[in-house]
Amino acid sequence: MKTLLTASLLAPAALTAALTTALSAAPAAARQLTIDDVSTLSRVGAPTASTDGKWLVWAQRETDLTANRGRYDLWRLDLGRKGAKPEPLLAEADVNENDPQIVGSTVYFSSDKGGDDAIWAMPVTGGQPRKLTGFQGGFGGFKVAPTGDRILVWADRKPNAPSLAPALEKKDANAGEGRVYDKLFVRHWDRWVDGTHSQLFVLPLTAAGAPGDGVAIGHGIDGDAPSRPFGGGEEVSWSADGKTVYFALRIAGTTEPLSTNLDIWSAPADGSAAPVNLTAANRATDNLPTVSPDGRSLAWFAMKRPGFEADRQVLMLRDLATGQVRALTENWDRSVGSIAWSPDSKRIYVTAQDTQENPLFAVDPASGKVTRLTQAGHVSAVAPTPKGAVIAMNSLTAPDDFYAVFAKGKPVRLTAVNAARLAGIDMPTVSRFSFTGANNDTVWGYAVKPAGSTGKVPVAFMVHGGPQGSSDNSWSYRWNPAVFAGAGYGLVAVDFHGSTGYGQAFTDAISNNWGGWPLEDLKAGLATATTKFAWLDGTRACALGASYGGYMMNWIEGQWADRFQCIVQHDGVFDARAMAYETEELWFDEWEHGGKTYHQDPAAYEKWNPVNYVQNWKTPMLVITGEKDFRIPYTQGLAAFTALQRRGIPSRLLVNPNENHWVLKPKNSRQWYGEVLGWMNRWTAK
Repeated sequence: MKTLLTASLLAPAALTAALTTALSAAPAAARQLTIDDVSTLSRVGAPTASTDGKWLVWAQRETDLTANRGRYDLWRLDLGRKGAKPEPLLAEADVNENDPQIVGSTVYFSSDKGGDDAIWAMPVTGGQPRKLTGFQGGFGGFKVAPTGDRILVWADRKPNAPSLAPALEKKDANAGEGRVYDKLFVRHWDRWVDGTHSQLFVLPLTAAGAPGDGVAIGHGIDGDAPSRPFGGGEEVSWSADGKTVYFALRIAGTTEPLSTNLDIWSAPADGSAAPVNLTAANRATDNLPTVSPDGRSLAWFAMKRPGFEADRQVLMLRDLATGQVRALTENWDRSVGSIAWSPDSKRIYVTAQDTQENPLFAVDPASGKVTRLTQAGHVSAVAPTPKGAVIAMNSLTAPDDFYAVFAKGKPVRLTAVNAARLAGIDMPTVSRFSFTGANNDTVWGYAVKPAGSTGKVPVAFMVHGGPQGSSDNSWSYRWNPAVFAGAGYGLVAVDFHGSTGYGQAFTDAISNNWGGWPLEDLKAGLATATTKFAWLDGTRACALGASYGGYMMNWIEGQWADRFQCIVQHDGVFDARAMAYETEELWFDEWEHGGKTYHQDPAAYEKWNPVNYVQNWKTPMLVITGEKDFRIPYTQGLAAFTALQRRGIPSRLLVNPNENHWVLKPKNSRQWYGEVLGWMNRWTAK
């Protein structure tokens, strides 16, 4: 067993140094971080850089608490001027400007000015914005060709729509309100399926704008491009000459809820021919098509096992002239999370989780050699420049800011977007630790100590979701360890078997083993932390988790019920049998239970089913669910609450009518923390 110093999980040294001046004016009596602080922070979006490396532009979200939502403005930074500060590029009140991309000297962006979403443009140096599009029916996103003469738009339309023009439908005044379906999906993530697909359309771009309804380029394909619900611009790519579009798409058909088989397709941008499937031989996931700036190569990632959404993502490369395909990172036991080419096409920048960090790496497209470029911190976005890359990076104790990364040396901080809001706030300290867990494997965790605490503090034992996820060195606007520390808790998190960033075998270990090795790791991890860190009061501990973490809360109730003073269960599986028939993405649930349906192998589902151990439940539990959660339907939460109430166990239920698997609205987030911390305070008070 070994322990590392806290520095490895704190904000990078460059961040700390840059904040020194900004925080020098902080009040003498520093205070703790609260959810009120977190919910009002500015949030920087993915940056876009000009090809000459002079300008950086991004969308920045500000919280409109009155409207209970975020609002977006455009900001820019002069990368060519030493000491330059961020400045607004476009920030109209009550207007959302978003999704910026620079082509040449022009910034293209989406805007809802006038009430209708449209694509606009303005010079990166500033000037009057102009509206480019006028089609009706809304859209999901866009990408301008590198040649600047076409715009690719994706929008929800009826299957095989020839253009963006909304279909004319006759309404029957006597029709009922019921939805009728003949196949799955019936609902997906947080919406009932409405008979549309996300489809691709191309509009010409001229000096006069991009008028008209464009032309469809997905002839006869039954599926969504980009994929729903989370796919975006990272799933589409232009050829360097602007004549071809590459995109990821999974054929829907009757097996879509069972399939992870996204493929990479190519289609002529003028719609003159049907798309061609470039990865038909691989029946697992292929995604993130990214064309090199020189137009010679197409990069993407590929998984190997059909039906498994958390398989290793290997960086692939296709020679667009010969069709030759190579697996660049086959021998690197990490999973590529993002892809971006350097402007000279000599490097591929990727991110990948690695032992509670999410660094930036450079991959040599010739040899496949991988070089790590950053150390501590979570790299959330990458914008290549001629001199290297600009990244957005955060940590457990700092939200995203921008850094310049060069071939050698540490990242150089460019912004301190929230310095004023964070001035006077005393952030917690973070310590990493490791121990021997299940299967004699090394397991990692961290402990977060409240700033200024001198005695013992109660424990918040947080279990991450996924289950193939990680309690890593990253900032969160939902489950934020620093907020729990700010409320006086010592937060402990363990990357149990199934966590990502430790190699694929470690990730695979949780499948068909949900209540086994992970629980062993959690028990050993909490024991290690409370022994190692004397400031943790193990006699006053509350366990909490969401999604798989919520499942584990239900499992702990039946298997480890005497350990905690309270439990917080958010969107957790209560009854595996009901879950098998109620969830929407069946590939996930069936893979996690050995690849079979419930009726084919009920024993696999019942082995780790929390409902079978309700007779052992005794710990007070707060149950939280969202009515729009179709991944783990809210009925699972209601059932757990019913079980608690019928057994006479102190319990409380929080239902969010307008939230899905996550809590996203700022007022709802504040309410969530109020309920969670109130519950924990009630049961861990001395």
